[in-house]
Amino acid sequence: MSHSQKLNFISNIVPDLLLQLRPEQKGNWGVLNAQQMVEHLIDSVSIANGKRQEILLTPLDNLERLRGFILSEKPFKENTKNIQMPEIPTPAIKKNMQEAVEALKKELLDFINAFENKPLKMITNPFFGELNFEEWTFLLNKHFEHHCKQFSLL
Repeated sequence: MSHSQKLNFISNIVPDLLLQLRPEQKGNWGVLNAQQMVEHLIDSVSIANGKRQEILLTPLDNLERLRGFILSEKPFKENTKNIQMPEIPTPAIKKNMQEAVEALKKELLDFINAFENKPLKMITNPFFGELNFEEWTFLLNKHFEHHCKQFSLL
């Protein structure tokens, strides 16, 4: 899939898919319900668009291998642990699924705008290091696909 196809998937296709879920619906794995998962996606896009700044948690000598993973078609494994997430998920903040999906769409638009006309811009991902627009798009696509599969949307 090309960069533009991945960007279309995360920006246009996934938000529509997410609206099929009930807020309290559980996934095939993991501890998040559907609305908590959408709010988790909002958090990751807020890192990608630079609103939420992160420090690098990965040793520098692992970054090249991890960047290769981002650009590959290899998916995240089921139950991939995120050390930044608590064992017991935080309650959903948004009033309902519609509001959560709208917030996600806003963060995605801000992501696109953050890199517009800035081909050299880099934003730090805590696990994968400094990423450009294309790398972030590939990573977000991989992350969104992971959660769509978790909730049987793909």
